[in-house]
Amino acid sequence: MKHILHVVGARPNFVKAAPVVRAIRELGLRQTLVHTGQHYDRNMSDVFFTELEIPEPDFNLEVGSGSHASQTAEIMHRFEPVVTEQKPDIVLVYGDVNSTVAAALVCSKLLIPIGHVEAGLRSFDRAMPEEINRIVTDRLSDVLFTPSEDGDVNLKREGVPPERIRLVGNVMIDSLIRLLPMAKSCPKNGAPGFALVTLHRPSNVDNSENLQRIVRSLVEVSEQLDITFPVHPRTRQRIKEFGISAERLHLYEPMPYIEFLSLQTRAAVVITDSGGIQEETTYLGVPCLTLRANTERPVTVDMGTNILVGDDKGRLDSELRNILAGKGKKGVIPPLWDGHAGERIAQILATL
Repeated sequence: MKHILHVVGARPNFVKAAPVVRAIRELGLRQTLVHTGQHYDRNMSDVFFTELEIPEPDFNLEVGSGSHASQTAEIMHRFEPVVTEQKPDIVLVYGDVNSTVAAALVCSKLLIPIGHVEAGLRSFDRAMPEEINRIVTDRLSDVLFTPSEDGDVNLKREGVPPERIRLVGNVMIDSLIRLLPMAKSCPKNGAPGFALVTLHRPSNVDNSENLQRIVRSLVEVSEQLDITFPVHPRTRQRIKEFGISAERLHLYEPMPYIEFLSLQTRAAVVITDSGGIQEETTYLGVPCLTLRANTERPVTVDMGTNILVGDDKGRLDSELRNILAGKGKKGVIPPLWDGHAGERIAQILATL
């Protein structure tokens, strides 16, 4: 029987892996789940396994936090004996976090086939650590599962043979579609007319001036809209460390997936620097203002509701005025974002 091993480590990985794990289980194939422990806070990790109905990991490497180099190295060190013992036919890695590239490096050296779910995304900004992870993982992978056509274009431009590229759609949207009814009935939906904020990119939160400027802008936005701000642990630490006042913002602990999805469905606008949220708001038809100069998910700009505002406060203000006036950007759902990407991946794996 074919043996498939999944590697997850951070909150977005769990959302992406859940529909693939479910679809493979329905085909009766053997699978093993390895959690690297890159995210170890309960709201950032354990509760996601419960909500997404992912089975308990067969292995938890309990790596924890660290610099990019030390965390990646520690994942490699702890993952190698597991994958050597398990001898899978293929290892599936997800997204662009350190766990993804670390597992790909180990498998490449051991000549174990690699499948990359969410391949081909590019921001063309190598100042982003995730961009390096994406490029390296795609170069090492044997099967590249892309969420949208721009991924195929990027990979072919980089010389990846077309037969290794499989356009399957967006697995994050699989999870969203499945859990959307529960999210809409969530008692913590909140009243309409608020702005939902997430912020975690090092370029935005690790620099005191940048973070102060963003928080000042959000405080000004709060004069027009209530701000609901689930704060990433890294961001909360920086706000405290830099002595930034955010009293007028409604700050919350990181939220479970269903509760956060519920807030997205009700928000007047989402202000974020997250990649996955750009995709979710595009599917939901909710205006999204992204505090970045670029995105690895251009389909959300070209077809969806996403607008890149970077650190341009004037652009943020003008787009908010448009949204409040009912003139926010309208979008459409990209092809194959239909809730069946996980099934397509499982079928491909079964026939490889």
